[in-house]
Parts: sequence; structure tokens; C-alpha cells
Amino acid sequence: MRQLSRWLCSALIGLAVGGTVSAATADIAAKQAQAERERVELRARIDLLQKELNEREALRKEAADALQVSEAAISVIARRLGELGTQLRQAQAELDELQIQFKRQFGVLVLRRDELSNQLRKQYSSGLSPWTALLSGDDPQQIGRDLIYLDYISRARSAAVAAVKKEIDRLAELEAKTELRRQDVVRLVQETTEQKNLLDVQKKERATVLARIEGQLQAQRAEAAALGRDDKRLSDLVDDLAGQLQAAREAAEAARKAEAAETARKAEAARQAEQARRQAQEASRAKERQEAQAQAAAAASEPAARSAESSASLGGGGAGLKPGLRWPLKGQVMARFGTDRPEGGVWRGILLRATEGAAVQVVAAGTVVYANWLRGFGNLIIIDHGQQYLSVYAYNQSLLKQIGDEVQTGETIALAGSTGGQVDSALYFEIRHRGSAVDPVQLLAR
Repeated sequence: MRQLSRWLCSALIGLAVGGTVSAATADIAAKQAQAERERVELRARIDLLQKELNEREALRKEAADALQVSEAAISVIARRLGELGTQLRQAQAELDELQIQFKRQFGVLVLRRDELSNQLRKQYSSGLSPWTALLSGDDPQQIGRDLIYLDYISRARSAAVAAVKKEIDRLAELEAKTELRRQDVVRLVQETTEQKNLLDVQKKERATVLARIEGQLQAQRAEAAALGRDDKRLSDLVDDLAGQLQAAREAAEAARKAEAAETARKAEAARQAEQARRQAQEASRAKERQEAQAQAAAAASEPAARSAESSASLGGGGAGLKPGLRWPLKGQVMARFGTDRPEGGVWRGILLRATEGAAVQVVAAGTVVYANWLRGFGNLIIIDHGQQYLSVYAYNQSLLKQIGDEVQTGETIALAGSTGGQVDSALYFEIRHRGSAVDPVQLLAR
């Protein structure tokens, strides 16, 4: 930031002598580089927050840690199965096309072969050959005409033979390509089968883990305190993220005001520098004092500017959430906001029935600020929509986005599942505003 302040002083003086274009270009490049550095630093702070949360969970040494490993592996394998399925369909389509070309080329070969066969049959039936024409004793002019006709037949036969050879070569090439593609299909089928088998193994391991900790989960569900700890953990995470984003936005506003004041003061310094040409010695001392003051002010405003640019790079300036939002998926509402939970406490969001692997779509545009496994909620993803609005999606089988990703309304961000110790596949959905849970149904489309 001190370097940026010095550069601004030099740029203002340079404007008086005609350096406007180059100075503006360098200023934009410097700000872009600074914004990218601050974006990396903010992501590191978010990762540190997740690390601290994981460390607190590790201290409890609960059996849910094994569940996290199994469900994360299922998420990766499910995504790979989708990719292999796409590759297999493409390979099968290419193989079908090659087989169609092979049949078409084989038909052309048969046609060329029949043409050559007809030529040979007609010549044999006529009994005409160069030697029989010469030894026939016929009129020389007739013999000449016969020889010319035989020469024409010979050239036609050579062309037919060449055409047959060409079609044979083309057919062999198609056979080779077909065989290679067939091998690709076999390989993809084998790999898909292996991935499915691996997925079955992971699911069995997950079922074993669930069975092992079922007793613990039943005991925890019987105690309202256990549910309170899970709920407080999510609330603390949301509050921490919301507080950090709000602080960054406030710092951004303060930085913009400081920058405006700094720009005005730099303009005054440039005017005084112009007067310094008339009063050389006195103006020079004034200029040195002003530069020292500018560096001190820039150093004081540097932390605020960094937080401001970090907030802007993470997309914290969104438009918030308004009524009429799309639903994250189509499914029966199994539990509503504010109703009692079987284990104790109340629901702070809604629970939607969902088939395993169903696409979970974001309700509005925003930025991913959390994407990881959390005890009690499984694979969890949180989206910041600006104006201190956050949307929460839990129990997912697989997370398709990472921290910092920008998402648009309706974009698929996860696949539904039953992670976090759930028995049935479902999606848990929350909306938070200023850290407090609100009824999602009031904002979702009717």
C-alpha cells in the first residue's frame, strides 16, 4: 500500500506533464494484482476457520469421523461414475457409426466385385482376345478395331481391379478403427464395472459404520443437549462467516471514503508542486512534509483496503434473497420450519424428501463460502447471496462446488443423499439472515 501511495503521488505530478494514459493503465494493473492477492488471503482465512472447526471435532474422538471418510469416498466415486457413463455413451455412439460405415463400405466392395466379374464374363463369352484377333485371318481393319476394343476392355478391367483393391483397403481401415473403438468400449465397460463395485464396497463400509454408531446416535437423539450442540455448531459457523463478510463490507466502505479523501489531498499536493517551480526551496520542503504524511495515512488505511478488496473478490456484494425463489429440488416437505423434531428441539429449516443422487440446485445467485463435511449435517454447502443472506444445504451425497466458486440461479451444486448419520435420503435446507434462521417457505415460490 505504501508503494501504491508513492505511485499515486508520482502519477498526479505526471498528469501535469501529459502522462495520463500510461499512469491510468498501471493503476488498473496494480489494483487487479492487489485484489487477487487479497482474494487468496481471504480464502486462506476461511480454510483456517474450517481447520479450527475440524480440530475441535477431532478432540471429541467420536465414531462419526469414520462416517466422514466413507461418505466422502462415495461422493468421489459417484462423480466418477457419472463421467464414465458419459464416456461410455460417446464411445458406443462412435462404435455404432463405424459399424454403419463398415456395412456401407462392404456393399460398395460387393458392387465393384460384381462389375469386375461382369467384365470378365462378357469377354470370355465373346471369345475375343489379342491372339485370336491376330490369328483369325479377318480383314486387317476389322482386326484393328477388335484390338482397340480389347485395349479399352483391358483398361476398364484394370480400373475395376484398382477400384476393388481400393475398397478392400478402405474396408480394412474401417475394420481396424472399429476394432480399436470396440476395445475402448470394452475398457470403459470394465472401468465402469470396477467403479460400481468400488461404490458398492464403499456403501457397505458406510452401512457398517452406520450400524456401529447407531447406538451412539440413538443415545444422542434421545438427549436434547446433543441436538443443541449440533445446532449450535452450525449456528456458530454461519455467524462467523456472516460476521466476517459484514466486517469486510464495512471496511470496504471505510476504505472508499479514505481513498476519496486521499485523492483530494494528493490533488492539493500536485497544486503545491506546481507552485514549487516559482518558490523552489520553500515548496520543496513543503512537498517533503506532505509525502511523509501521505505515507503514514496510507499505512494506516492498508488493513481496511485489504479487507474491502477481499470482500469484493469473494462476491459479498450480492443482491440478497427475495420472495419467489426456486426450490432447491422437487420433493415432499417432510418437516417444516419451527415444528418439533423427534429428537428434541425445533426445525430451523425444512426437510425435503429426495431420491439418492438427485440434483440439488442453488435457489439464487451467490458465492460458495463453505463446502465440507460437518458432524450432524454430513456433506454441507453454504452459499452467500449478499445483504447478509445465506442458504444452507445439508445431508448431501456429493458436493460439486468449492469455496470461492460463483454460482448462478438453478445451477447444480450437490447431489442429494443421507450423509451425517441419516437413515433415509433427504435434503435439509435453511435460510439465514443476519445470522438468524428464517422460514424458507416464505421466500420460496408458491
